[in-house]
Amino acid sequence: MSRRVVRQSKFRHVFGQAAKADQAYEDIRVSKVTWDSSFCAVNPKFLAIITEAGGGGAFIVLPLAKTGRVDKNYPLVTGHTAPVLDIDWCPHNDNVIASASDDTTIMVWQIPDYTPVRNITEPIITLEGHSKRVGILSWHPTARNVLLSAGGDNVIIIWNVGTGEVLLSLDDMHPDVIHSVCWNSNGSLLATTCKDKTLRIIDPRKGQVVANNFEEPVALQEMDTSNGVLLPFYDPDSSIVYLCGKGDSSIRYFEITDEPPFVHYLNTFSSKEPQRGMGFMPKRGLDVSKCEIARFYKLHERKCEPIIMTVPRKSDLFQDDLYPDTPGPEPALEADEWLSGQDAEPVLISLRDGYVPPKHRELRVTKRNILDVRPPSGPRRSQSASDASLSQQHTLETLLEEIKALRERVQAQEQRITALENMLCELVDGTD
Repeated sequence: MSRRVVRQSKFRHVFGQAAKADQAYEDIRVSKVTWDSSFCAVNPKFLAIITEAGGGGAFIVLPLAKTGRVDKNYPLVTGHTAPVLDIDWCPHNDNVIASASDDTTIMVWQIPDYTPVRNITEPIITLEGHSKRVGILSWHPTARNVLLSAGGDNVIIIWNVGTGEVLLSLDDMHPDVIHSVCWNSNGSLLATTCKDKTLRIIDPRKGQVVANNFEEPVALQEMDTSNGVLLPFYDPDSSIVYLCGKGDSSIRYFEITDEPPFVHYLNTFSSKEPQRGMGFMPKRGLDVSKCEIARFYKLHERKCEPIIMTVPRKSDLFQDDLYPDTPGPEPALEADEWLSGQDAEPVLISLRDGYVPPKHRELRVTKRNILDVRPPSGPRRSQSASDASLSQQHTLETLLEEIKALRERVQAQEQRITALENMLCELVDGTD
C-alpha cells in the first residue's frame, strides 16, 4: 500500500484575511480609466491611489494610519493634464513618488509627512521624452534616483531623476505595445512583455536582448476562464508569487522551488467584491510580531481594503526562518556608477526589532542631483546663527502660506453658504 508523501513547506498553511472595517480607507473615488496598471502604490509610510479627476490627472496620498472615511476635500496630488496611468514609490526615499500620465510626461513628487492644506501641484521635476502616453514606471532597486519609464511609443527610457537627464533610451527592441517591465534583484537586467506575446530579457546598458522566445515553460499552471489582467507580485524572501486578477475577487498564491515541478499551489484568498487594482507592501512595512509575510491593498470602487497574509505560529518570538534580511531604504550605487557598468546587490536590513521608517528627509537641491539626500561626509557642523535664522524664516513662510490657504478655503465656503441660503429663500418665496 503506497502512502502519499506530503511536501514539506513552512508556507503550506499561509492564509489571507481582510482587515477589519475600521482599518479600511473609505470614500475614495478610484480611477475608472482603462489601463492595466495596479492603480495603487504603498510603502511603510504612505498609501497612494490613482483617483478620478476632472480635466486632468490626480492621485491621493494618505498616511497609513489615516484609516476610515476620507474627507471629499482631502488634498490631491495634481499637475498632469491627462489621466494618471501609473505611480511608483522610490525604494530609497519613502517621501518621493513618481507618476506617469496620458499627457506623455513623468512627474516626481516630494510628499511631506504632514497633511497639506491644499493640493500638491508642483512636482520636483518633470521628465519629458516620450511621444505617446506613459503607462509604466519602475525605480531601479539598488541605484539612487534611477527611474525607468515605458510608453505607448514602444520606447523604454531610463532616467537620472536627480539631474533630469536621460541615461539610456531603448527604442528599437519592441515592435508593439509594452505590457510590463521588471528589474531583476540587482538591476542589471530587465524583463519585459509585449503585445507580440514575447518575453524579453534585456541588458539595458548594452542595449541588447540577451534572451527571449523561451521554447518550453518550466511549469504551466491552468488558472481560470477570466479574461482579466493578472497582476503578479513576487516575494523573493519567501519565494511566493501572488496572482491578483483585475476584475477578479481572488488572490492565488504559489511557492516557487528549484526542484520539479517548480511551481506549487498553496491556496486562494477569495472575497465577494472584485478588485479594481492592488498595492503590495514592501517587506520592511510588515508586522513581524504577527507573522505577517505579505500585505495587499485591494481597491474597490470607492474604498481600499488591506488584506493580510499570515503564517500561523504559536510562538511570540521573532521567526528567523520567515524573515531573512531584506532590502532596506539605502541605495547601493549612485546613478553614474550603475551607468558605468557597476552592479551591487541591495543593502539588506534585519527585521528582528521591526522597521521604523526614517523621518521626512528634505531634498538638498543641487545642480547635479536634485534628489541627493545622502548625509554630508565628514564631521557634522553645528548650526550657525545664520542657518537658524534661515530655518525660522522658512518655517514662518510655510505657516503664512497655510494660513492664507485656510482663509481662502473659509471664504469659498462662506460664498457657497450664502449661495445656498439665497436658493433656499427663493424656494420658500416660491411656495408662498
